[in-house]
Amino acid sequence: MDRKHHLPGQLSGGQQQRVAIGRALATKPALILADEPTGNLDSKNSREVMDLLRLSVDRYNQTLLVITHNQNYAALADRVFRVEDGLVHH
Repeated sequence: MDRKHHLPGQLSGGQQQRVAIGRALATKPALILADEPTGNLDSKNSREVMDLLRLSVDRYNQTLLVITHNQNYAALADRVFRVEDGLVHH
């Protein structure tokens, strides 16, 4: 909470990313599209973000579509699609 009065330009990339995720979840959308949601975060904050996304999905019966290069996070998904050389593989 020590950053609540800071402008976006005064936040780190990771802090900005966490704010964006919080804003996206606040409206409880039916579908969450997350392109590399942990891309600018360290491993601890990445786990917290993924846990938060999973909690939101479970609690509000949402669909989460995540684009990631992180195989550990992809393994948490109900279904995984791989894109290789422009082709989608299931």
